[in-house]
Amino acid sequence: MSRGGPDGPFRVALTFDAEHPDRPSRPGVQERLLDALDRHGVHASFFVQGRWAEAYPETARRIPQGGHLVGNHSHYHARMPLLSARGLRSDITAARDAIIEHTGVDPLPWFRCPFGAGVGDKRVQGFVRAAGYRHVGWHVAGIDWPAERTGADVEEAVVRGAIAHGDGCVVLLHTWPDRTEDAMDGIVRRLRDAGAEFARIDELPFVPEDEVPDAEVVEGAAAVAPSAA
Repeated sequence: MSRGGPDGPFRVALTFDAEHPDRPSRPGVQERLLDALDRHGVHASFFVQGRWAEAYPETARRIPQGGHLVGNHSHYHARMPLLSARGLRSDITAARDAIIEHTGVDPLPWFRCPFGAGVGDKRVQGFVRAAGYRHVGWHVAGIDWPAERTGADVEEAVVRGAIAHGDGCVVLLHTWPDRTEDAMDGIVRRLRDAGAEFARIDELPFVPEDEVPDAEVVEGAAAVAPSAA
């Protein structure tokens, strides 16, 4: 199957991790991001942290109402390899309960580990699968978490990466950085001009489970950076 590209149609899945930020964020950015997706008629996929859904129930409810897919992004946004067996089961279950309560939809079977930590960890992935989920990684990261990055930087990373990958590209972004909001119009316009059609992950023939490129490594830690998931 052709991977597609600038000379033919190709599918791009924009995915957003909806989570409590650990860095400064403009008020209302996550709501304006949903507004932008609505304005452009783009359906995306959101991996929702349970505690985030509890804190922003109206915003969480807007996600499925806008035609977007909802996945599970854990409850406490902890590095999952650090959790005990009881902690893993509790975190995955608590997140699902909160997401169902506040979005009205079940996130099964889609799961993304916070920070990408736990991808390739057989113990963690065993608990993820036992709970009925499959892990969703990404092919291209917008790298929207560093404060020094600009909207133009994020836009360029996504557009170049998605075109280079071709059909079925899964893109990692976040709901809280102002850089993501600033980049959204350019991402949609430029990718559509290149022939892209936007899809949810459940509309793709293949979903990367263990690919998490460009995850920033924390100095002195085995996991990737807090906002890189």
